[in-house]
Amino acid sequence: MVNFEKLEIYQEAIQLVLQIYKLTAKFPKEEKFGIIDQIRRASVSIALNIAEGTSRTKKDFCRFLDMARGSCHEIIPLLKISLELGYINKTEYENLYADIELLLKRINALRRSLNN
Repeated sequence: MVNFEKLEIYQEAIQLVLQIYKLTAKFPKEEKFGIIDQIRRASVSIALNIAEGTSRTKKDFCRFLDMARGSCHEIIPLLKISLELGYINKTEYENLYADIELLLKRINALRRSLNN
């Protein structure tokens, strides 16, 4: 069994969650059940899928990594909407976008290594 807490990819996913929570803390209160809820759930889902996937077979782990990847892709339009609405600035958008791109690359690499 893999100790998921030692996986760098899991630790990076947790850091992304913390970034998202800090960023969305300054969003307007009316977004609490809208963008805030959606983007937070998507970010948490990445870490949860990585963690849960480690307790499964390689084939199932790949499926959980696919779900984590999907959650990464879900965050991107939410960030764009947040930028367009003025909830975040361009630098915040670009930094988080880059972090998500890197996390996606690492998820893809882990997935490929499981298939080999």
